This record gives sequence, C-alpha cells and structure tokens, in this order.
Amino acid sequence: MSEAPTPAEGTARLNTGVAHNARVWNYWIGGKDNYEVDHRVGDHVASMFPLIRDIARADREFLGRAVSFLARERGVRQFLDIGTGLPTADNTHEIAQRFAPESRIVYVDNDPIVLIHARTLLTGSPEGVTDYIDADVRDPDAILERARRTLDFTRPVAVMMLGILNFVLDTDEARDIVRRVMAAVPSGSFLAMTHPTHDAELGGEGQIPAMKFWNENATPPVTARSGAEIASFFDGLDMLEPGLVSCSAWRAELHAPVVVPQYGAVAVKP
Repeated sequence: MSEAPTPAEGTARLNTGVAHNARVWNYWIGGKDNYEVDHRVGDHVASMFPLIRDIARADREFLGRAVSFLARERGVRQFLDIGTGLPTADNTHEIAQRFAPESRIVYVDNDPIVLIHARTLLTGSPEGVTDYIDADVRDPDAILERARRTLDFTRPVAVMMLGILNFVLDTDEARDIVRRVMAAVPSGSFLAMTHPTHDAELGGEGQIPAMKFWNENATPPVTARSGAEIASFFDGLDMLEPGLVSCSAWRAELHAPVVVPQYGAVAVKP
C-alpha cells in the first residue's frame, strides 16, 4: 500500500463558504462530510429537481455493479478510478479486493476535501495495492504518468469515469481526455462511465434549470449532454450489453428500477 498523501494541502484549499460538488453529492447519498452551505444548495437543487437524490444513489449503485462485474466476471485486477469523490461504504478497492484481494486500485481526484480523506481510500487488503493521485481530469498525461507507478499498463485496466466528464464543459476536450486515457491502456481494458443527460426520454429536461442554479451558486460548474454525445466518448470501444442506458438500469437486479437521467455504460477496448 502506498504512503498516503498529506491532507495539509487539501485543508489549505478547502473553501467551506461555497457549496462544492463532492460534499453536496455526499450529502445527497446520506454522508456526513458536508457543511451547511452544501445542505442549503443541495436542498434547493433537490426542490427544483427531486430526482437528483435518486441519481446520486443510482450512480453509486452502478459503481458497485460495474466493479463487481469487472472483477468477478471479467477478471480485472487493476482499476483507475478518475473522479473518485468522497469515500463512503463500498469504494472501488473494497469491492474489487473482496473478489480478488490482490487487486490494484489508483484513485484520482483534485477535490481538496477528497484529499483530506484520502487515507481512508488507501486502506486496502494486505495482498493488494491502493494509491491516490491528487490531479485534474483535464491533465490525463500527469494522471497516466503517476498511475504507472502502481498499475501495469501491459495488463488490462478498468478505467472508471463516473460523473466526472460532466465537469469538463467542452465536449471535444472531454472526448479527447477519454481517447488519451484509453490509448494508454492495452487491449482487453475497460471503460466504465456515467454522465448526466438532458434527454427527455430519461426525464432529463428538469436538470437544465437545476444545473443553471448550481452553476450560479456552487462549484465546479457542470453540464448535461445528450445520449449521442455521451455515446461518442466510447468511440473505438466495444460497448457491452445492455449498452448505454440509465445507470440505474445497467445490469440491475430489479426488473423495473427507477429510471434516472444519468447514462451508464461499460465498454471494452478491442
């Protein structure tokens, strides 16, 4: 297990006067690492768009199903989790190492409060390895360079990008980030992604005014995209069944899960 980063830098960067996505998301899923400003903004967004709490829970449940599937059914033993968020129950390393204790996981985030809690993320199995990189998704070269210290890029890697590309407002830039990351991993690697949508068929129209309020009152700014735009992030990859669907429905055990306007998919690099 790698030595945990010091939380001092995260403490210095922490701004508790403005609502922040990681803390509000943590609040929506019932966590305790949040502040009054996060409650106020989170409650207002939820009053405008009540599905947001369902989205938060569905996204977290997608993580559990995707990591379990990749570790158990596809034999993946390496995970690069970009846009980790605050630690809660059943983080990526806990799920993966439950099936395969030797699994190696690298978390990536540049949120100061996530850095403060990074030591929790680094508590893995004795047989495996967990590491944390304090880096921005917009700098994939730095992420890949540091991830190579822990992961073997000659063997398949599952790249997890859950609810992160919606903070990259330019679609071409977001597409280029995915392309560069997936170009660095070998054939047989996977991309798991979730992303909010404004598509009407998933009930996403209500996200538009809620995101406008968010962008005026919280940080970082966020955007929704169409299903076609999100599908383009998987160009060159083979999407697994059931394809690009509401993340709540992706390999869900329930026959009729609550449909949320957040797409989810897993694809393999041929």
